[in-house]
Amino acid sequence: MKTDMLLDRAGSSAGNPLTDAMRKTIQEELDAILTSSSFHGAERCKQFLAYVVHHQVEGRPELLKERTIGTEVFQRQPGYATGEDPVVRVQAGKVRHRLEQFYQVRADKPKVRIELPLGSYSPLFQWAAPAALPESVPSAEEKSVQEPVRRTFWSRRAVIGCISVGLLLFFGIISVVFVVARQNERRKTAMDVFWAPIFASQQPVLICLAQPIVYRPSQQLYRQYASSHDGAFHTEVERTNVPLPLKQSDKINWGDMYLARDYGVAVGDAYAAVDLSGTLGRLGKPSQVRIGTGYSFEDLRNSPAVLVGAFNNSWTMQLAPNLHYNFIEDHEDFSIRASAPSKNVWRVRFDANGGVIGDYALIGRVLDSKTGQFTIIVAGITGAGTRAAGDLVSNPAALELALRGLPAGWQSKNLELVLETTVTDSIPGPAHVVASYSW
Repeated sequence: MKTDMLLDRAGSSAGNPLTDAMRKTIQEELDAILTSSSFHGAERCKQFLAYVVHHQVEGRPELLKERTIGTEVFQRQPGYATGEDPVVRVQAGKVRHRLEQFYQVRADKPKVRIELPLGSYSPLFQWAAPAALPESVPSAEEKSVQEPVRRTFWSRRAVIGCISVGLLLFFGIISVVFVVARQNERRKTAMDVFWAPIFASQQPVLICLAQPIVYRPSQQLYRQYASSHDGAFHTEVERTNVPLPLKQSDKINWGDMYLARDYGVAVGDAYAAVDLSGTLGRLGKPSQVRIGTGYSFEDLRNSPAVLVGAFNNSWTMQLAPNLHYNFIEDHEDFSIRASAPSKNVWRVRFDANGGVIGDYALIGRVLDSKTGQFTIIVAGITGAGTRAAGDLVSNPAALELALRGLPAGWQSKNLELVLETTVTDSIPGPAHVVASYSW
């Protein structure tokens, strides 16, 4: 994104006029931010940051209101309901997160640091050293008073001494703050770092499950069976919890079945959703479980989300194809495959009776997905793999082990993990990582 000439007019910051040199420095810092890897592919974040910096430097605070930004930057209609459309708040949170990433990995100390305070859309410019202010010209009367003071040696030493003490105290406080910050950084666990991007948005995390098509025997079919089996299937509790023991040779009509719209969450997905909801609660982040048609693409655009399940979840299949590892269905052959150059393939393992004894799963951590939001994919080829993946991202010790050995800087990158789990009596064991990729 080009930002040349964005800051070519006179502006102000916190009431102090900006010199041409200061505006040039801010322009250079903005260019460095927008062309960095932290803002790569995040066009909406770039537009937001360039807009607010531009108008802050020009001294136009009236253009830094939420509704104005929504109209000017995100093409919302004038007077739109900001409470119903949080696009500005969401993007502001993402910009704050990306700015934090940018300054965490920056090697040199910038002349000016651009920040976006919480609860505000007016950026702050933190200078590495105070800018020199123009000296005022004293009057003749002031000179007559000031000259003896300038010649007073001990007065000057007293002033210098006070300044020195003040500087010592200042740098002492800065050192303490730095040490405390480093200690807090060291206390961050793998769980904290992995899930950190969810806090870039004030919106709750959506835990999105699929609702597959489910058919049930009709009441007429139960009555037919009960007519020759006295006392069988007379209650809904029995009809819901006991399989109808028809023989393979028994014939039924399609009309004997009906579409059960109140049923259909996969067992593995449900286990994973419970684990994920508990994890987000412990992290202090609100979440909402959405099932089937209970969420739309517009919902995914406005909130960070966890997509649970693969082949039964259409949103996972729509958002995952461009990833390095993705789910493939090829003539009823279900697998996870790697794109070039390795082209590795992982498939479910079955026993002699067709039972699943081994499954593979995918955990995707996408900072800026097709929805424009932070998105997590937790999905197995079968429900056992999904359950194992949900357990891993919710288990601090298991997640730390899984993330150990990843390339430096993965914290600010997109990440995929391919997991393997052994399944016994339909219960998956602890999953372990067999492949990873970050970009």
